[in-house]
Amino acid sequence: MTEQTINHSTNNMNWKSYYELCKPKVVMLIVFTAVVGMFLAVPGMVPWQPLIFGTIGIGLAASSAAAINHYLDQKFDAKMARTKGRPLPHGDLNGNQVLGFAFTIGIIAMLVLMFLVNELTAFLTFLSLIGYAVIYTVYLKHATPQNIVIGGAAGAAPPVLGWSAVTGTIDPHALLLFLIIFIWTPPHFWALAVARRDEYAKADIPMLPVTHGADFTRLHIVFYTVLLILVSLLPYLTGMSGVLYLVTAVGLGLGFLYYALLLKKTADDVIAMKAFKYSIVYLMVLFAVLLIDHYI
Repeated sequence: MTEQTINHSTNNMNWKSYYELCKPKVVMLIVFTAVVGMFLAVPGMVPWQPLIFGTIGIGLAASSAAAINHYLDQKFDAKMARTKGRPLPHGDLNGNQVLGFAFTIGIIAMLVLMFLVNELTAFLTFLSLIGYAVIYTVYLKHATPQNIVIGGAAGAAPPVLGWSAVTGTIDPHALLLFLIIFIWTPPHFWALAVARRDEYAKADIPMLPVTHGADFTRLHIVFYTVLLILVSLLPYLTGMSGVLYLVTAVGLGLGFLYYALLLKKTADDVIAMKAFKYSIVYLMVLFAVLLIDHYI
């Protein structure tokens, strides 16, 4: 193998490693819910400037937060089978590279939002970045089994960011979207935590199934899923959406509840992972139908 080939392979690996730092699947869901927030904020088409630059800024900020999370969690990631292949514990990148990348795209995100969108969106996005990358990762994650409940506020912000990018305001309807994601987060993440509880215990991270047991967590998954079904009705009840959304929300919610009850009954980790995967589909379809319903 020639030196040129080796350098080319190394460069490709580095690009893939930087891309992985961004947690692309998570960021895509964040950006999607933010964009839906943008479209729901106006009766017609979203103006091109907040749509394009708002999406870029929010996406870069979320990627920056993800990269900082990689840096701060590297020693814990190395202890868990699910995360030990990440760029830092695997040795593909070093800490300085990760921090340099995170701060660079984070600064670009803030400049884009501040000067090409509006100051409110820049401020709210910065709060979300700090909330996830610092408050949740450094403190909450290791301080309390309610970490994902409290820290979920940062992850629920994207629709509000998208809405404010277009209107420059924080609208009550945007806060309804925030509430849906906020209530969705615990049953979504606890399903994964139940299936991976031994790994979290090994890493000494006090997730609910580690501190209070898997059965207790499964019961809470059912409780939050019922609460999610009720909260998901609010867009219809407040006149924000129509019958198409209502039917979809009820159907998706009953599907989620099916997995939650099945997990409670069987205590099967395979079901836990199915519930986790379904929860992602749930949120994507729910927000997609919100958008479709808005224009119908």
